Amino acid sequence: MTYQLHYWPTIQGRGEFVRLALEAAGADYVDVARLPESKGGGESALGDRLDDPDIVRPSFAPPFLIDGDIVVGQTAAILLYLGPRLGLAGVGESDGLWTHQLQLTIADVVAEAHDTHHPISTGAYYEDQRDAAVQRARAFREERIPKFLNWFERVLRRNPAGSLHLVGDVLTYADLSLFQLVEGLRYAFPKAAARALAATPAVEKLHDNVKRRQRVHDYLQSPRRIAFNEDGIFRRYAELDA
Repeated sequence: MTYQLHYWPTIQGRGEFVRLALEAAGADYVDVARLPESKGGGESALGDRLDDPDIVRPSFAPPFLIDGDIVVGQTAAILLYLGPRLGLAGVGESDGLWTHQLQLTIADVVAEAHDTHHPISTGAYYEDQRDAAVQRARAFREERIPKFLNWFERVLRRNPAGSLHLVGDVLTYADLSLFQLVEGLRYAFPKAAARALAATPAVEKLHDNVKRRQRVHDYLQSPRRIAFNEDGIFRRYAELDA
């Protein structure tokens, strides 16, 4: 059965973590909102689904995944559901739970990265909260990026199966998500990311290894991969990466 991913069609955002898992596994899926409206796609279809009064368990916001009669929202929950089905959750219950914990930590970093450019209100323009954003971004660059990446470095180095993967000796969705996190940090905070990655070589090596995987490489070179832009989570403002 074809998975249906519902997410905003013009940004990577939180949906990109799900896209990467589906692409790396070679799964059959459709990115619904990126279809033309004539085929049931577009942002209007996404909005209609979110606002449908007949849905008993409504999604709060994209991304959400539909698999037959099952609807799963929230990035980490979607990956928890997909992981075992795509062979991306390690071996056994313990690996699956550890992979989920890693994903939740990545979600924490992503939320903090978003708040660097919208530290006061998500409903206000960046320009209206620039001063607060500069202050918030400084703390994120100097304290939070190193803290998070150093922790992932420790996880990799303490992995009994070796430092090539976060969980055991196989690719998991946590590896793919850490790759995407590094990609986003390099885009939004190129100077700060370079400093942090210089001190976390195992994280950088994992990123490079994931990028070389054939399906990931092909996806990154395809039109299915949306470019980073200033509407997504990771946004490049020079004053925030001083």
